Amino acid sequence: MNLPKIYLRSGREDAIRRFHPWVFSGAVARTEGEPQDGDVVEVLDKKGNYLATGHYHNGSILVRIFSFQPVIPNVAYWTQKLANIRTVRAALLPPATNCYRLVHGEGDGCTGLIIDMYNGVAVLQAHSIGMHRERNLITEALKNVFGNELRAVYDKSAETLPDEYAASVQNAYRYGLVDVPHEVEENGHKFLVDWISGQKTGFFLDQRDNRNLLARYSAGKKVLNAFCYSGGFSVYALQAGARLVHSVDASQKAIDLTNRNVALNFGEAQAADRHEAFADDVMKYLQAHDDEYEVMVLDPPAFAKSLSARHRAVQGYKRLNAEGLRRVAKGGILFTFSCSQVIDRELFYNTVVAAAIEAGRQVRVLHHLSQPADHPVNLFHPEGGYLKGLVLWVE
Repeated sequence: MNLPKIYLRSGREDAIRRFHPWVFSGAVARTEGEPQDGDVVEVLDKKGNYLATGHYHNGSILVRIFSFQPVIPNVAYWTQKLANIRTVRAALLPPATNCYRLVHGEGDGCTGLIIDMYNGVAVLQAHSIGMHRERNLITEALKNVFGNELRAVYDKSAETLPDEYAASVQNAYRYGLVDVPHEVEENGHKFLVDWISGQKTGFFLDQRDNRNLLARYSAGKKVLNAFCYSGGFSVYALQAGARLVHSVDASQKAIDLTNRNVALNFGEAQAADRHEAFADDVMKYLQAHDDEYEVMVLDPPAFAKSLSARHRAVQGYKRLNAEGLRRVAKGGILFTFSCSQVIDRELFYNTVVAAAIEAGRQVRVLHHLSQPADHPVNLFHPEGGYLKGLVLWVE
């Protein structure tokens, strides 16, 4: 196949030779052929030496690379790629866990593609039109790799594609059909997942290890899970023997799902005895209640999705953490997170320092947290390390 070719300016090939998965428009000297958005193209240096293969999109990121070897992305290619990735996942997943991230974009050499597995159901999200065009090939590859274990493939890309394409895309099953909510297991805990109407692909898989860590601090404690969504941290805390857990989220739908997940694991009676859930704005809740918590989780949604929103996001994180620190009991523990990609680890740390100063609390760092191993970070694309967290001992 004669693919369109993208020639780079002199000296701009170095980043690609270091395996960075993006080609920026400013690095391009000329284009051979007439590639359209989503087309597969080859990237070459100024002299015509091959560098990489990727998907073209006319924007600031001109090419999203998925291979540094000449390839044609057919079913055989995707089958081999996904089989290799699955082998790694099998080695790193904990026991009693059937939900995990199978493909994590650049971290797995699949720029623009997310695939989450939920007890036999693959939920696919494409972040580029090129990767979305591969969806049928990827579906066939998933069937080849998982065989009878695969019950369904659901494409949920309408929320993640560029705006000019998202409007014409509808989320739909590409293979099979499974009713939602669908029961999954994580570290022996049970959860109901709704990939059709839930946030992201239906469950925040990236907090699995951090939920496990929370359990170590929760026995006998009064715990607040703020921005609880489906109650992941709440279930882990209760299983570990927390005395009382309060779950707070602005969404009544999230609160209903949290209550269902708590009842699924502990039954209605015990759920009512040790767990209370509140549909409320987290900041308003913290300001309106005098309760002190021995363990607190602050896991807000992304406050900034672009550099232009970063300053406002930093102020938001500062206010939230200051208010949270005021409600942590003396000697208590705060788990605090940011999933905003434009807020790097150092900036988040400094923001929490500023919050501690504002709250007048003496604080020690016990853990620096990140995403689990099924969300790998490409060494040459550190932007993939989006989840940042701190565990703080508050005096």
